Formats: sequence, structure tokens, C-alpha cells
Amino acid sequence: MTTDGDGNRRANPANLWIGIAVLGSLWGLSEVVLNDAVRATGLPFRAGILAGVGMLLMGMAVGFLRRPWVLLGIPVVAVVLKQLVVPVLGVSVLCKANSCLGVGLQAVVLAGVVGLAGRRLRKTGVRVASGAGAALISAVPFYFIGLRVAPCPYLLSFDRPGGFAAFMAVEGISWAVFSALLFPLGYRLGAGARDPLSALGTARPGLYYAASVAAAAVCWIVAGFFIAGVGL
Repeated sequence: MTTDGDGNRRANPANLWIGIAVLGSLWGLSEVVLNDAVRATGLPFRAGILAGVGMLLMGMAVGFLRRPWVLLGIPVVAVVLKQLVVPVLGVSVLCKANSCLGVGLQAVVLAGVVGLAGRRLRKTGVRVASGAGAALISAVPFYFIGLRVAPCPYLLSFDRPGGFAAFMAVEGISWAVFSALLFPLGYRLGAGARDPLSALGTARPGLYYAASVAAAAVCWIVAGFFIAGVGL
């Protein structure tokens, strides 16, 4: 087993792609299921909760895979899964355009933040700041781009003088708070699972890969049935 410049064991390339597939599928499933669940229960800060869960999963990716670039692959899988609404319900691809935009912006900004943080990400305070900062920064382009893509009535309510400041005070802050809490937790979970799962992959690769593929497949199947049964 070779090591990288930081003394960490280099991940098998196959493990990197499997990690992207599994975590991206989990992120997409969480977006599909939690979106309706939170709306149905009437809980506040729905977008903040979804942003935090996304940061939790990306934190797991960083802690486990130790490669910032994987954060650019994970949202691609999540977005494609979210777009199952197109073939399942026969709606336009723009139906989920803004939520897909949010997923992509979170990941791209976080990848940049994690890359800049480098080894300092080992410190809890830096992880907290990274999660909060990435979420807050991503809210800025989301506001301006989202108003021109496929804005929902809620987002349009901020299309007024002082709307940007109000959006950041409500949504930007909630995204940052949930991300500050859940990104470090995800990082810790991913780092803790790194050695046991790597050992399993070495000792029983067949089981490891089969279980990983099955986990991703289950996410897609459950999401498809959920979309078909619950709708948007």
C-alpha cells in the first residue's frame, strides 16, 4: 500500500469511484425523501436541513477518501438521481433545476474550501469554519442565478429591494449553521470508517464491492418508488 505526501494511504481508484457513487446516491435520496418529509411535518429551515445533510455526506467523503476532487463527482450522481422525476413523472428537467443548482454550488464551493484548507482541515475549528463558510458562500450565487433559472414562489418573494440581504439573513445563515454542525460530524464518521472499510476491501473485496453497488442501487430504487408514489 503506497502513501501520499501527507503519509495517508492512497485509496484504490476503484474505491474512489465507488465512494462517489454511494455517497452521491445517498445525497440524491436524501434530497428526494427529506424534501417532502420536512415539508409535510412543517419543520422550519427545510433548505438548511437539506444543505446540512449534503455537507454531512461530503464530510464523510473528505474524511474517508481524502480527495477534494471527489466533491465534484458526488453532486453529479445526486443531481442525476434527483432528475428521476423527469422519466418517472414526465415533468420538465427544469422542475428540479434550482435544487440541483444548490447541490452543485455547495459541492463546488466546498471543494475549493477544502483544497485551500489542506492539512489544516484536521483541526475541528477549521472543519466547522469550512462547512459554514462554504454554505454561506454558495448561497450568494444561488440567489442571483436561481432567480433567473426556475425560481419557486418562495425564492421570488426575495426578488425585491433588500431581498438579497433578507435571503442571506434567513436562508444563508440557516445553511451555514446546519453545515457548521454536520460537515465536521461527517468528516469524523468518514475518517473513522476509513481503516475498517479499507481492511474489509482488502480481506474480502467481493463482499465490499457487492455491498457498495447494492447500497447505491437501493438508493435509486427507493428514490424511484418514492417519486412515483409521493410525487414532487
